[in-house]
Amino acid sequence: MSISADRDRCIGSGQCVLSAPHVFDSDDDGLVVVVDPDRTGDRAVREAAVLCPVGAITVAAEG
Repeated sequence: MSISADRDRCIGSGQCVLSAPHVFDSDDDGLVVVVDPDRTGDRAVREAAVLCPVGAITVAAEG
């Protein structure tokens, strides 16, 4: 599994940071940064992907 964030799509709503602050942060421009990409099984990470208003967060199976 992998976590990715499309910073070009991100609008800085912060839903990912609120849902999973141990995995996501925002940079000085307010855009998403994945700080712990190894937490793919975490329910909060999947919730963050669902809550992102522009679909900038992806949690996908590798392969």
